[in-house]
Amino acid sequence: MRAVPEQERPESATHDQSTTSPKTRRRWAEREADDSTAASAPVDGVSLGPAQRVFPTWTEPVAAYLSTPFGGRLGRHAQVGRQWFWTPLRVILLLAVLTLAAGWLFKAPCAQTYDTAQGPSIDWRDHRQYRALCYTDIIPRYGSGDLAPEGAFPYKTFWVENAGTPQEQVRYMEYPVLTGLFQWVNAEITDGWMALAEHGLLPASVPGVVYFEISAFWLSAAWLATVWALTRLCRFRVWDAALAATSPLVFVHAFTNFDALATVLATTGLLAWARRRPGTAGVLLGLGAATKLYPLLLLGPLLVLCLRTGRLSEGTRCLVSALGAWLAVNLPIMVLFPRGWWEFFRLNSTRPADPDSLYNALMYYTGWSGFDGPLSHGEVPSVLNAVSFALLMTGCLLIAWLALAAPVRPRLAQLCFLVVAVFLLTNKVWSPQYSLWLVPLAVLAIPRWRLLITWMLVDAAVWGPRMYYFLGTANKGLPEGWFLGAVLVRDAMVVLICALIVREILRPGEDRVRRTLTADPHGGFLDGARDRFVLPDLLRPRGFRSTAPFVVGGRERLRPRGDRVRQTAPG
Repeated sequence: MRAVPEQERPESATHDQSTTSPKTRRRWAEREADDSTAASAPVDGVSLGPAQRVFPTWTEPVAAYLSTPFGGRLGRHAQVGRQWFWTPLRVILLLAVLTLAAGWLFKAPCAQTYDTAQGPSIDWRDHRQYRALCYTDIIPRYGSGDLAPEGAFPYKTFWVENAGTPQEQVRYMEYPVLTGLFQWVNAEITDGWMALAEHGLLPASVPGVVYFEISAFWLSAAWLATVWALTRLCRFRVWDAALAATSPLVFVHAFTNFDALATVLATTGLLAWARRRPGTAGVLLGLGAATKLYPLLLLGPLLVLCLRTGRLSEGTRCLVSALGAWLAVNLPIMVLFPRGWWEFFRLNSTRPADPDSLYNALMYYTGWSGFDGPLSHGEVPSVLNAVSFALLMTGCLLIAWLALAAPVRPRLAQLCFLVVAVFLLTNKVWSPQYSLWLVPLAVLAIPRWRLLITWMLVDAAVWGPRMYYFLGTANKGLPEGWFLGAVLVRDAMVVLICALIVREILRPGEDRVRRTLTADPHGGFLDGARDRFVLPDLLRPRGFRSTAPFVVGGRERLRPRGDRVRQTAPG
């Protein structure tokens, strides 16, 4: 409550309180006491002044609209940083918990059971996993031959797929090492749970369901840690992290597979780099590459920007630490069980174009048989692999050229998003949960709320046509064309975001995160560093030629038109 300023009180209240009623004097005393308490309350300084904070209800129409039920936009004279418990971090984590809970309920229909003569069984009858849109890779994983049998160990234990048919094949764990070990630990916990349940000490269910619940618990913790790291990275724009906490992609895909393990290691790796700990950043990114390969892609932009700023020693430390961490996890499995360790690479090399890929869409709409033509079971699509790899390398080289040729150095998060997006667009496999990789990077790279919310809604909505395409037209599902149409819309949204990021790189005044020409809040050693190596003007297109910086107060700043995010307080 606001204390009444002296000049706002009646003159009699200031000079002659004997004429003021006791009720009025008591009301003024209560207001002054409230103001005194507020003034003595602990302040969340964190060295951030009012000018450094970006209030989303002032800058984002979506946030302003959503704030209406809670009193509307932040007031011009509102006290910020005095809430001792409901800090932005805790509010954002609460939103993430609610989203994860909703995501768990979304998958819950696939964890229901029914009774059979042999006992309870998971109820996936009548293609329930597709009709209810609740499919998850986690539940059937427990029944695989490398987890369920007594004494099974990933990469050592194998099973025979399609036994007795021409497609018979020996199979091993198909995931990278850390993800495989994560599954094995959860399977061991499941076995222990079931043993205790037999004695009535724990509630009993089908082992596959127990395995899913245990995995979902750890994956939830991983995503909450991702949101925590993202909140720390979004220092000046902390509420941007709420986009990841409430993302529709988290609702749909947090428990579709194990990708939250990769996002937490990649995001905490970026946080360690932002805090100028290259060794720790490298270890985290290396461990991330042992769960999914995408965290390894983030090293490319980091090294290119280190080259431009002359900070190659820090970049090299990060790279060496990443390789060391990756080898520390992989080398024992590689030496002890080489065939099982190689299964992940073998499977990915023999996979044809995934239903979600641009190559499959091209083949469907044009009638083209593909780069390799018809393939037999297990045959390697060598031409498709080569084309996909060549396109990825071409895209990465173009991004590196942009990083070295742009008149103003791009931010690390911008390049990281571009690299991962190019990988997904050019790869022959884009599993739907891979879109989770882009969520933290998008929040850091281009925090435009309406754009990102639209993209995430479109991407999450692809799940419906995908499930009904897998259901098949014979079961009243959707034809392939409907599903691929949704895929193309999703890809177009990702391309649009990439184009806008490139636009902001070339027009840094439109970048909502950047405050000065050399600013990179997530860049660690790159933040405020001067360029040491850029491409010569002769190698740049005309639009990339260097121009004199706009200087204010002896420091390089953005041009006045986009000096900083304009915050208009409520009038």
